[in-house]
Amino acid sequence: MTARFITGGVLTAAALALGTGAWAQPAPRSTAPSQSTQPRSTLASADKDFLENAAQGGHAEIEGSQMAATKSSNADVKQFATQMVQDHTKANEELMALAMKKGYTPPDKPSMMQRTELKALSATSGSSFDKMYVSRIGVAAHEDTVKLFRKAADNAKDPDIKAWAAQTLPTLQHHLDMANALHQKVDGDSKAKK
Repeated sequence: MTARFITGGVLTAAALALGTGAWAQPAPRSTAPSQSTQPRSTLASADKDFLENAAQGGHAEIEGSQMAATKSSNADVKQFATQMVQDHTKANEELMALAMKKGYTPPDKPSMMQRTELKALSATSGSSFDKMYVSRIGVAAHEDTVKLFRKAADNAKDPDIKAWAAQTLPTLQHHLDMANALHQKVDGDSKAKK
């Protein structure tokens, strides 16, 4: 009986020693190359900020415009909204491709503040919706976007980002011009109905 306890004790001790040794071993190191196919970003901070803000703004304009295309009863607002969805979707696709090529993944949704504004927009209807959409998504958002793109076209460190901002800027300026004209018309329509 004593021999059994001694044998059992020796086997248990051996198992513990082997088990502890296995736990203390360093993890095997992989010599395989990294699986990431995306290059590491070396973009300047300002260029990353531009890509982030441009992506978020584009997503906000798309979401707000999709809402207007279905919710508005004003044909001019619907037409403008449809154009915004098409143009900003194309611009966001170009932005994403450019950013990924540079090793940076921009946001895929509007900022928290923009989402709050979109929620407020969704809570309105009728001519109040049209006025709010044209004022905030049409005019104000495009004023901000034009400033953002103009700054990048002038100051971006990365030549590809600088060129893309400059190439996209005329379309955004055209959107702002359209939005200003639509804003006057929507305001005029609502004042005429009073």
